[in-house]
Amino acid sequence: MIGQSSPMRRIMSRIERIAPSDVPVLISGESGTGKEGTARLIHKLSRRKDGPFLPINCSAMPAALIESMLFGHEKGAFTGADRRQAGLFESANDGTLLLDEFTEMPCETQAKLLRVLEDGKVLPVGGTKEVATNVRILAASNRQIEREVRARRLREDLFHRLNICPIHLPPLRERIDDLPLLIDEFIRETNENLGRQISGVNDECLTAMARYRWPGNIRELRHVIEGAALLSDSATLTVTDLPPHIGVVAGPDSSFVVQVGDRVDDVVDELVWRTVESVGNKTRAAKVLGIGRRTVYKRLERYDGDPTNGRS
Repeated sequence: MIGQSSPMRRIMSRIERIAPSDVPVLISGESGTGKEGTARLIHKLSRRKDGPFLPINCSAMPAALIESMLFGHEKGAFTGADRRQAGLFESANDGTLLLDEFTEMPCETQAKLLRVLEDGKVLPVGGTKEVATNVRILAASNRQIEREVRARRLREDLFHRLNICPIHLPPLRERIDDLPLLIDEFIRETNENLGRQISGVNDECLTAMARYRWPGNIRELRHVIEGAALLSDSATLTVTDLPPHIGVVAGPDSSFVVQVGDRVDDVVDELVWRTVESVGNKTRAAKVLGIGRRTVYKRLERYDGDPTNGRS
């Protein structure tokens, strides 16, 4: 996981505390926020790190097959079952099983999953004898979990069993401080995977990316960097390398009139304010302006505190 923003520091601290235990973890967040990556990190930091890590996307599995995939089946359990097949719980023994989009499971399967969580045993489809397993369960969803419970699409008892140590991943727009670090990492990955020699992005490009809302979150950012790196004719990515819907994102007016006789402090205060409004982040504004973050806060405090200061 990459990030030094306050939300990410809190999440990393939580992961470090949770990982060594065997308690289930419920990971929530919008699509593209890094839920599977978070689950892999928990596994890597756990006592089960040498065991298997098996992810399954529950929304991609037909309802008729998901129980067989999870719990296995016996020979003759259904048409085509010509031999016994171990399920993911058995295959992940001594390791970690990630149930991605687990809210998409049928309620009957949810009830059986709860039984496995309580007893540590699975009953293969068509079987009469339970099989003991030693698996840690991580569950992830991009849904609003409480809403799924209220709509009775998610069993309340299963929710409470999984919700012992929840982790909510914020969208990229709420951790924009991490954007430069993420860009650097994705450029490094792109250079390695695609044989490019991109060194970074210029300030105009970074400003446009900081203004964008990133509905696809980190996943979208990675793809944008890959595409820009492939299309760029130089070692530094510019705003023209970005997709049009990112490069032309509207922001506040970037210019204002300075008249002879205006106080220098008033002009600087407004410049700082407009830069913060444009890039949407005080830390980034400080970097763009080449001043300290404390100076940005000081200027904003004075600007906001004087109703006669500024121009419409």
